Amino acid sequence: MPDTAIPQRPIPILVYHQISEAPPKPAPFRSLCVAPASFARQMALLKLLGYQGLSMSRLLPYLRGEKTGKVVGITFDDGYQNNLTHALPVLQRHGFSSTCYAVSNLLGKTNVWDEGIGVAQVPLMDAKELRLWVAGGQEVGSHTQNHVRLLQSEPSVAMAEMAQDKAALEALLASPVRHFCYPYGEYGPQHVVMARQAGFHTVTTTQRGRSSAGNDLMELPRVPVVRSTSLPVFWLKIATAYEDRDRK
Repeated sequence: MPDTAIPQRPIPILVYHQISEAPPKPAPFRSLCVAPASFARQMALLKLLGYQGLSMSRLLPYLRGEKTGKVVGITFDDGYQNNLTHALPVLQRHGFSSTCYAVSNLLGKTNVWDEGIGVAQVPLMDAKELRLWVAGGQEVGSHTQNHVRLLQSEPSVAMAEMAQDKAALEALLASPVRHFCYPYGEYGPQHVVMARQAGFHTVTTTQRGRSSAGNDLMELPRVPVVRSTSLPVFWLKIATAYEDRDRK
């Protein structure tokens, strides 16, 4: 009999940072603030179109080609408190899960890695809030202990930043932390090896594009969602090759 298997459609892995109103102009990187109302409309559109929003753990069988379906990965970088207050209720309303990549040494502090370039300082989730995030059906991933630039770090430091962040978050949450995100999207081949050695199941990048079964799980591209992403463009990003055109 002919093979009737349905090929897996491309899998968008969305990347968000803050779910909040943007600071006034000319604040740098204000584009990384997605208004709560915009986020709510985006998630409602996913649900309306029949997509299931998934954390990296729940997305993994699709990335491995073990399951097929209309799915979207949802990720948040850095662990901002406004993810808990503004994104979590929306995710729960639609039955979606997501992964938030946290920085263990900065829990309960602010995005100090951005302070030198004038980015407004915003609270990060503390330990209690991170547990509330997990209790709300979401997942925590690793983003290094101190949000370091891996390419500017000695190999021993880079490995420690990965492995020790993973261990610290696992101790805090009493559950495995299996997913990692390269800070700033900066990494080299050696960091791919380190991520495998640290025991991560997936690693996400800032390379733009949708994923597909067979992609290297240690270098997964993502689809950025920013302040100016309108609802029609959001649809283009998830349902068409709009983002794939920028792949190298």
